[in-house]
Amino acid sequence: MEHASEDGSLSTALELSGALDVRRTADVRAAVYAELTRGTGDVIVDISRVDSIDMTTLKMIAVANRVAERQARRVVLRGASPGVRRMLHLSHMRWMIPVEPYDAVVAPPQEPPPPRSAV
Repeated sequence: MEHASEDGSLSTALELSGALDVRRTADVRAAVYAELTRGTGDVIVDISRVDSIDMTTLKMIAVANRVAERQARRVVLRGASPGVRRMLHLSHMRWMIPVEPYDAVVAPPQEPPPPRSAV
């Protein structure tokens, strides 16, 4: 998915799901670097449907972001859960990977229960 930015560059969004662990790191790396070579803007990695992510994958994303920064671009995480944000903070990698603000999903308002009849 591509998005045009104000400066005319095209940002691409890479949507991931499931568990991102050492077994999937090579596939994720290939996808991120493919987006870096194809586009001219930031690469947005949407992890809103990711169940879990390990340090190997986070380190790979940090390295990809460093490569992107050499081209005046970024690899940005979108939809990072509070758990992923905590892992980034505890590992001191938060400053290495840009993260979009977390938009918490608000549950739809529930209708009040019907009144009970007095019996």
